[in-house]
Amino acid sequence: MTELQKRIYGAFRPADILLPPRGADMKKWCAVACDQYTSEPEYWREFDRFIGEAPSSRRCILPEAFLSDAGADEIESINRTMRDYLYNYLVSVGECMIYVERTLSDGRIRRGVVGAFDLEEYDFSQNSSSLLRSTELTVPERIPPRVTIRREAPIELPHALLLIDDESGEVINNISHADEPIYDFELYGDAGHLKGYRMNEGDTDAFRRALSQMTLREYGGNTSPAFVVGDGNHSLAAAKVLWERTKTLIPKALYETHPARFALVELTNLHDETLDFEPIYRVVKCGDPCALTDAFRRFAKNLHGAFTSQNVKIVYHGGGEEVTVPSPESPLPVGTVQRFIDECESRSMICGVDYIHGLDTAHRLADEEGKVAFIFDGIGKGELFEDVARGGSLPRKTFSMGHATDKRFYCEAKRILTDGELTI
Repeated sequence: MTELQKRIYGAFRPADILLPPRGADMKKWCAVACDQYTSEPEYWREFDRFIGEAPSSRRCILPEAFLSDAGADEIESINRTMRDYLYNYLVSVGECMIYVERTLSDGRIRRGVVGAFDLEEYDFSQNSSSLLRSTELTVPERIPPRVTIRREAPIELPHALLLIDDESGEVINNISHADEPIYDFELYGDAGHLKGYRMNEGDTDAFRRALSQMTLREYGGNTSPAFVVGDGNHSLAAAKVLWERTKTLIPKALYETHPARFALVELTNLHDETLDFEPIYRVVKCGDPCALTDAFRRFAKNLHGAFTSQNVKIVYHGGGEEVTVPSPESPLPVGTVQRFIDECESRSMICGVDYIHGLDTAHRLADEEGKVAFIFDGIGKGELFEDVARGGSLPRKTFSMGHATDKRFYCEAKRILTDGELTI
C-alpha cells in the first residue's frame, strides 16, 4: 500500500459496537436524527407517547425542536440515562463493522457500513485538505451546544452519514452478508425497515482494502477528499472539537486508543441510487412579506458576479413571486439566498430562520401569517466531490439527502469516555 492508502485504510475501522439485547423492541429503541422535524415538535411528542417507558435512544438525544428550551438538568438527565444504558442495558457485539440495509419509505434499499472514523483525519475548516471534509460551512455558534451535550456523554449514537465517490459501487455492494442479521425490524412513522449484519474479519479487511484503493480525482489542481460528510456536519464537528479538548487532558500515551478519538458513523456511496439530493429551503419570520420580497428583488439586481443566472421563488400567505438573480456572486442559489438572509438578520428585518426539508412542508409553513419561504433548485449530487475539492465547504444547509422519514435513525452506540472518566 502507498502511504495514502494506509491512511485511508486506517481512517475507517471496526469499533466495539453496542446494541440493545436480543428481544428488545427496536422500533421503540430507534429515534430519527435529532435535527429532523425542527419545526414540528408534535412529531417528537407523538414518538414519546409511542415509546412510553421502554428503553429508547430518544432519551439519549436532545431534538433540535427543543434545543432552545433545554437546560443543564435535561442534559444531565440524558447523560444519566446513557450511563444506565451503558452498564445495565446495551450489549457489546464485539469489535466489528456492521453492514446495513435500510429500506426507505418508498421501498428502495440504501446500503452502508457502520464503523469508527479517526477524527485525526478530519478537519471541518473551510479550505481543509484532510481525508474527510465537511460539505457545508460550519457555523461556530452551532457547535458549543452540541459540545455541551457530548462533553459528559459516556456513549454516542450516530446519525452522521459519510460519503465515498465510488461510481462502480463495488466497495460496499460486494460485501458478503450470508449470516443471520443481528437486527431486522420496522422503523417508527412509516420510515421503512432496518437490517444489519455483523461483518466478519475477512469481509472487513476486504472492504477496507477496496476503500483504500479508490481513485482520488484532481480538480483544477486540487485533490478530492476520500470522504465527505453527507449528513450530520455539525454533530461530527462537535466530536472533533471535543477530541481536541480531550487531547489536552489525557497523557499522549492514550492518544492512539482513547474512544473519543473515533466517531461512530455510517459510510455509504454517493452513487447509491437511493441518495436523492434535495435543496434545504429557507422559511423566515418577518412582519411584512411584501417588503421582504421587494428587498430581495433589489438585492438580486445589485449583485455583479459571473455565475449563471438563478431563479428564486418567494412564497407567503396570499402571495409570492419568482425573482431572477441575473449576475449571482455565489455559484448556487442557496448561497445567494443565505447571504440575503444573513444581511436581513443583521438589520433585524427578520426574526428567525427555519431550514426546511421538503417542498410540501415549506409551502405549508409559508401559508402561516408572517412567514416567507424561499424556494430554489439544489446541487446535483454528481458535483459534490468536485465542488468541495475546488471551493471547500458549501454554504450551510445546502442540501438534504432525502426526506425526514428517510434520515438515519439512532441504532448502534459506542463508548466515548473511559471508565475512569465516567466517575469524574
